[in-house]
Amino acid sequence: MAEPTIARKRPFAVVLEPGTYHWCACGDSKNQPFCDGAHQGTAFSPEAFEMKVAGTARLCGCKHSIDAPYCDGTHTEL
Repeated sequence: MAEPTIARKRPFAVVLEPGTYHWCACGDSKNQPFCDGAHQGTAFSPEAFEMKVAGTARLCGCKHSIDAPYCDGTHTEL
């Protein structure tokens, strides 16, 4: 199975408005932590998630979180 590129070993804390977003799962997006289509031709697909209320989301930067797209601390073990 393909391994994602580690974008960084800490979460991205992003302030988001309500809406649907697409988290980069491959790690190659130039628009981290969001998908820019860099996964095309790979085994990866972005993960859609919805923000119901405005607020800060801590999105996984290492691309290994079990709770993707959210950070679960896995980056501390890489």
